[in-house]
Amino acid sequence: MKFSRLIRLSMLAGLVLVIAAVVARAQTYSVVYNFGSNSGDPNQPFFAGILAQGQDGDLYSTANGGANDFGAVFKVTPAGALSTLYSFTGGNDGEYPYGGLTLGRDGNFYGTTFAGGSDSSGTIFKVTPSGVLSTLHTFKGTKDGALPMAPPVQGVDGKLYGTTCQACGGTDPLSSGYGTIYKIETCGKFTRLYQFDLTHGESPTAPLVQGVDGKFYGTTEYGGANGYGVIFKITAAGKFTVLYNFDITHGAVAAGPLVQGNDGNFYGTTVSGGTTGYGVVYTLTPGGALTVLHNMDGAADGGIPYGGLVQATDGNFYGVNSTGGEFGFGTLFAITTQGDFSVLYNFDGTTGSTPYATPFQHTNGVVYGDTNLGGTGNVSPCVAGFCGVFYSWSASLPSFVNLVPYAAKVGKKIGFLGQGFTGTTGVSFNGTAANFKVISDAYLTATVPGGATTGFVTVTTPGGTLQSNRQFRVIP
Repeated sequence: MKFSRLIRLSMLAGLVLVIAAVVARAQTYSVVYNFGSNSGDPNQPFFAGILAQGQDGDLYSTANGGANDFGAVFKVTPAGALSTLYSFTGGNDGEYPYGGLTLGRDGNFYGTTFAGGSDSSGTIFKVTPSGVLSTLHTFKGTKDGALPMAPPVQGVDGKLYGTTCQACGGTDPLSSGYGTIYKIETCGKFTRLYQFDLTHGESPTAPLVQGVDGKFYGTTEYGGANGYGVIFKITAAGKFTVLYNFDITHGAVAAGPLVQGNDGNFYGTTVSGGTTGYGVVYTLTPGGALTVLHNMDGAADGGIPYGGLVQATDGNFYGVNSTGGEFGFGTLFAITTQGDFSVLYNFDGTTGSTPYATPFQHTNGVVYGDTNLGGTGNVSPCVAGFCGVFYSWSASLPSFVNLVPYAAKVGKKIGFLGQGFTGTTGVSFNGTAANFKVISDAYLTATVPGGATTGFVTVTTPGGTLQSNRQFRVIP
């Protein structure tokens, strides 16, 4: 009996080791593209550096570099083929598009330039998937703000909402110099919603996120009651509320965006503060109660996370630290809603260094991101080790569909991003069948059906049933 039990225990231990090995093999970090490999490449992607998945299934964003070295719009296929779509000239079209891009319902992308434009205070632009760019708004600095660091986001009302990290002062008595919140229609009609005044925050550098309640939530790097930044919410009409004032102990300098989890709470990071000074991961209730989930140690964990978090289809959040880790070049990490933290990958310079941008999960289940430095690209004006990389992290996470937008009234048409749509036989909103049209293997549209209720949306394809990664909200 004892011998038999030992055999069983030995077999069980061996099975555990085999499973562990399979899991380890399933989690793969890859350099998808080395920026600076070709003339005119983008390079050194900065924060916010938001990635967007297009209707064609490719990934789009912005970075420094380009043909004129004033920044570029680029796309990367999941297989790693990079195309520079537009190179900024430093003139009226703007320069230094740090923020990345947002996919609009019209299939075009929207972003900002940090500087340039006719008043040298930055711009808001639209760019087509083929790279045709048009300027929607040029910031004046004295009234509407200046130096936007993030792309606008599209609300359920179809308008775009965003921030500038400064206003430049001048004759306008409301222009304090601490940043603004704006909305702009896709035709270019611009409205300033709010002017920061230091007491309520200073320098919002991250994009906004629209909560399930329809309000927009965001962060500032500085200002507030303690001077270390705030978390705020604002309505589409401009009613502003500070939800939380950072106090160093619970974090400081919130440069990254918030993300609303499937539990309804918000999750984010701070660049500094916490028990070690290297930043924290936190969760915040919609009512403003903040809990620190993890304090970065600046060493094995890494530290100074400029980017925010993405909740993947396994329910965990993924993020990056810009420094620290085994080699000192930063880390890719995962954290659960309970605060269980693990380092997934240590950047080593050759495979990337100093990641600033928030990771992004493609509908194929793979997590993608980029780094500001590192890599092997070495085409002038970029120098080897200083160009950055575009990377992927594959952990066999399930594929899903992403909706544009995630809330609408009955009768409205919704866009679906995904893969394997050719031959789709059904689309349902929380169990209610909907009329749909397959546009391509990576994109389809469906109309919110009568009787639909808030819940997950599914698409039945020849390869299986895909579910939305978030619940779709039916607006009364």
